[in-house]
Amino acid sequence: MSALNLDDFAQLIERPDAGVRRDAEERRTRLAVPPGALGRLDELGGWLAAVQERVPVRPIEQPRVLLFAGDHGVAQLGVSARPAGGTADLVRAVLDGASPAAVLARGAGVPVRVVDMAVDCDPAELPEEVTRHRVRRGSGRIDVEDALTAQEAEAAFRAGMAIADEEADAGCDLVVLGDLSVGGTTAAGTLIAALCGTDASVVTGRGGWPIDDLAWMRKCAAIRDALRRARPVLGDQLELLATVGGADLTAITGFLLQSAVRKTPVILDGVVSAACALVAQRVAFRAPDWWVAGQASGEPAQAKALDRIALNPLLDHGVTAGEGTGALLALPLVRAAAALAAELPERDGTAGPVRR
Repeated sequence: MSALNLDDFAQLIERPDAGVRRDAEERRTRLAVPPGALGRLDELGGWLAAVQERVPVRPIEQPRVLLFAGDHGVAQLGVSARPAGGTADLVRAVLDGASPAAVLARGAGVPVRVVDMAVDCDPAELPEEVTRHRVRRGSGRIDVEDALTAQEAEAAFRAGMAIADEEADAGCDLVVLGDLSVGGTTAAGTLIAALCGTDASVVTGRGGWPIDDLAWMRKCAAIRDALRRARPVLGDQLELLATVGGADLTAITGFLLQSAVRKTPVILDGVVSAACALVAQRVAFRAPDWWVAGQASGEPAQAKALDRIALNPLLDHGVTAGEGTGALLALPLVRAAAALAAELPERDGTAGPVRR
């Protein structure tokens, strides 16, 4: 296996085609519905034209929900409302169709793929297609030890890249990204605080299942201690993920970067995907142009990361469930933007320019 060089992504990732976006915006001025009447749907339509490199836009036909799963050792400190090591139950709920994300995906007719990177259970308890990329059983307790070894971090990052290639090769035209984890928001808060140069208290939120004040203080202390371990390795993003991230967050980062290489657009979900997006931006500054933020989760760390990346969430409905739910709620909006950009007639009935 050749050495993984993250610097290569800065050269491999291009911006979405600005010329095609201008063509889409020019065509928009000729549509029967006046410019501005569709609000942010016009902006989404222009973005879709650029990432698809096509005017008119194609409808979204093969979206995919992708949920990376992993347990985090820091959950042993009581930083989450869920029990430490409880991610397997979240995975089973998705597989059984009983989670909010599973219900929404079923209603939207979108397949769901769960990827176990570090779930703390016997792999035999889950389907082989879920566990085949697993790096380890649970990630280390980041306040006192590294989440991963260097070898595990590289394996997780490469797994994320491989999954991005699999989805692109299968014809996926939009990924709805989320995570299944216990303790993941603590790792995400640490990454965001480290990369934004801020204190633990600024990024510590209440989590998907809101925690009480005592648990919030424990979470804040855990992020503070993990930050001390993160700051010396800020110059190496893979080492940073190994130190205070985890297998699931490392895989998501690799997935986001390789998806940008493959020109696959992604809807981000909550604070975990925002943290990974922030790390990925440090690796390749053009990568965020391939993503949109689904919804504001209410987590202060997510808001800080998205502000740094310059992504404005599509929705803000106060939904804190996580697990891909927020990104799925935004999917109909993106689909609507694509359909309108593709199907609205021009005022004179003539066809607009087509870029393929």
